[in-house]
Amino acid sequence: MMHVLAAASSTQQGDLLSRIFVFERYGELVQLLQNSILAGAVLGIIGGFVGVFVMMRDHAFAVHGISEMSFAGAALALLLGYDVVTGSMVGSIVSALLIGILGVKKHDSNSVIGALMPFGLGLGILFLSLYQGRSANKFSLLTGQIVSVDADQLGNMIGGAIVIITILVLVWRPLSFASLDPEVAHAKGVPMRALSLVFMVVLGIAVALSVQVVGSLLVLALLITPAAAAMQVTASPLRTLLLSVLFAEAAIVGGILLALAGSLPISPYVTSVSFFIYIVCRVIGAIMRRHSASGRLVAEDTDAHHHPAHL
Repeated sequence: MMHVLAAASSTQQGDLLSRIFVFERYGELVQLLQNSILAGAVLGIIGGFVGVFVMMRDHAFAVHGISEMSFAGAALALLLGYDVVTGSMVGSIVSALLIGILGVKKHDSNSVIGALMPFGLGLGILFLSLYQGRSANKFSLLTGQIVSVDADQLGNMIGGAIVIITILVLVWRPLSFASLDPEVAHAKGVPMRALSLVFMVVLGIAVALSVQVVGSLLVLALLITPAAAAMQVTASPLRTLLLSVLFAEAAIVGGILLALAGSLPISPYVTSVSFFIYIVCRVIGAIMRRHSASGRLVAEDTDAHHHPAHL
């Protein structure tokens, strides 16, 4: 009996591993899904750029709120037989504009987002409940998929990335000023509301594009975690941006390449890689800060030894 149970357990473990990692015909799959891999690379650039400002402006909550409305828009489009990507984009931009218009101040912004999140999630669940099509379509809206990116969608993602990066480059200095020191920026005449609206629309587009691959529930792994990891190891704005893009690329492209080896959705792979990078950066950052503090203490002791205070 024990041998039978052991054999059954071993079989179950083998089946589980075969769902997570199976590298049979891996080269063919990589070749077949080139568009999806390229789309992931484009999203990594978007996530790295946008994520830096999300963290500077403390808008992590906003990403989650927009993703819920993006999910609702995509679910409504799926129910009505329209393009899901367009529905996702409409839902994202509408919610981003609402947050930008009604929530210039952080307190107001959080209140608006807190009201939108359950509303968007509830609408999305309602629309999916009414949808009578394939259940896989419902699941992919939440957890993402890698097999649906065609040449037209890839072109749209590249176009969206160009628009996002161009806008961010144009408003980089005033947006950074408004993000890091809003009170002084307001006193200096920086158009806070206009910048907020511009950034929220950019964020809405980024969320809608990201949802296509990683799903609405796990978009945070692409638009927040890479930038948060980068900020653990550097205070330089340029290095933060470069590392944020690098970490986002590693998470999304690495997640796609790992997902091709199994039968699971892409999301567990992307989120696992992203979280691993964040943990490593947290450890490195803690070590760097400890060494920096020790260096300052040594320098102060040396300075006090060479320049004793006069009594």
